Amino acid sequence: MSVLMEVRLSPDDFELGQILSLEEASAIELETLVPSGDATVPLFWVYEPVGDEFLEAVQRYPTVNSVTEVDVFEDRTLFRLDWDASQDYFFQCILVNEGQILSATGTTEGWDFEIRFPDREGLSRFQTCCEDAHISPEIIRLYNPTDPGIGPWYGLSEPQREALMLAVQMGYYDIPRGCTTEELADELGISDQAVTERLRRAVGGFVRHALLTPETEA
Repeated sequence: MSVLMEVRLSPDDFELGQILSLEEASAIELETLVPSGDATVPLFWVYEPVGDEFLEAVQRYPTVNSVTEVDVFEDRTLFRLDWDASQDYFFQCILVNEGQILSATGTTEGWDFEIRFPDREGLSRFQTCCEDAHISPEIIRLYNPTDPGIGPWYGLSEPQREALMLAVQMGYYDIPRGCTTEELADELGISDQAVTERLRRAVGGFVRHALLTPETEA
């Protein structure tokens, strides 16, 4: 049975975290990883407008081949990073043990990853690999996606559950909408952008844990 792991990692503990500096962005969210020959090509969202300094700093990194804008919005930009991941030992530990990154978000507090491994043995090998590479991810949660023990939360964190329930109660998903993200932000005491990100992650997590299994995803 597959097992899911939620971990937090310092940006200094893995190469991609060092490449994507958070000095000018409030958050960075990994959209997807696309294998491309010997390289790994991430698509990632950078929240808040970023200047040329961000691109220049990323392009100066030795393992970066190129970074290009894909989509630009008022509050976020989608980038494509052509990058040689062979020296990023954290990513290598995931890949060689058949791990699948389901989500990854970086903030000034660190990077949060949700990773699926095909079984407990793969997870154990990943942890050993990290230890050998002197990487120390903080384990937040370990659980099976179809384990009844996850209960009614369906893999959601407490803040995600709170935001999603409040959005439903206030009519955010009604047609027409009963509230805005700004009103939800006021109720939760966080920023409008943080609400949008939290709801997106909550809905994605709920679908993965309540509706999808490894068999249905294949």
